[in-house]
Amino acid sequence: MKQTMFMEKYPIFTLEIEKSECRFKSVEQIVSYFKTLIEEDAIAAFIGEFDHFAHTGGVAGGEIAPEILDAKLVVFCFGQKLPNPQMLAARPRSIGVCERKNDFVISFLEAPVPAINQKMEEWAKSLAL
Repeated sequence: MKQTMFMEKYPIFTLEIEKSECRFKSVEQIVSYFKTLIEEDAIAAFIGEFDHFAHTGGVAGGEIAPEILDAKLVVFCFGQKLPNPQMLAARPRSIGVCERKNDFVISFLEAPVPAINQKMEEWAKSLAL
């Protein structure tokens, strides 16, 4: 798992996992797995799934890199505390699941709470065989 600054301002975590090393064979299976993990978590709430690939492909002028075969987001919230209105800007969470020819790319934006990052990192790493 790599932590980088995307576009020089967004701290993201990314895991590239070869298809041959993944427990699942499709984006749908990975999304379903993450949904199960979220539903089993004591504080997380599943919000929905967003088909980014279909949306972008259906928008006039939408562009998708040719190596991207599928791309979905799992949207959820850990909202354990709401100390001020500004916290809403950091929520909800999402995990991106992208398929390329030989691998899946799992990515998420850094959360304001380190324990939440750790949990999402563990979830992503659990995809490996």
